[in-house]
Amino acid sequence: MSRDRDPLQIPRAGLEAAPLAGLVSIPLPGRTVPLPSGRLVAESTLGAVVVYGIYQALLSALRCEALVRRGELDRQAQVRIVSRSAWAAMQQGAAIGVVLSLVVLVLPWLSLPLGLLSVVGAGRASLDLAHAFWDGLSPLQRHDLHRAAYAAGVSLHRLLGGGRLAAGSL
Repeated sequence: MSRDRDPLQIPRAGLEAAPLAGLVSIPLPGRTVPLPSGRLVAESTLGAVVVYGIYQALLSALRCEALVRRGELDRQAQVRIVSRSAWAAMQQGAAIGVVLSLVVLVLPWLSLPLGLLSVVGAGRASLDLAHAFWDGLSPLQRHDLHRAAYAAGVSLHRLLGGGRLAAGSL
């Protein structure tokens, strides 16, 4: 897996979140619905919107944190960037949610492959979030984490795929 290291580019939620977004359903209030299939599509679409929105907000906030700490961005600009990117991702999530919920409604047996793909997608999304978190840390914080991980017997260098240790740090 390649890693985007451009600190000025906000990462975008991609297809890694689609399988999970297709399976998440948020129940709507109310018990009487004339079309149960319409309710299923609405609940699944709402779930996809929430998954994409939260994932994009986390990616954006973590990436912007590095810029805020370096003084290249203020908090108000960070909030604007996070909210705009999350809104765009929520729109994308709504489109993907509608399509996937209709596909699963017509072909319910696709839930199993979608569930397996969601595990892979969640793993990729977790790595992207870990990289965005790592990029937001100061060099001193990175050094402290490397030292603590080394004491615990964990190699962060392999996990982060290219995160360099300071010369002579460990």
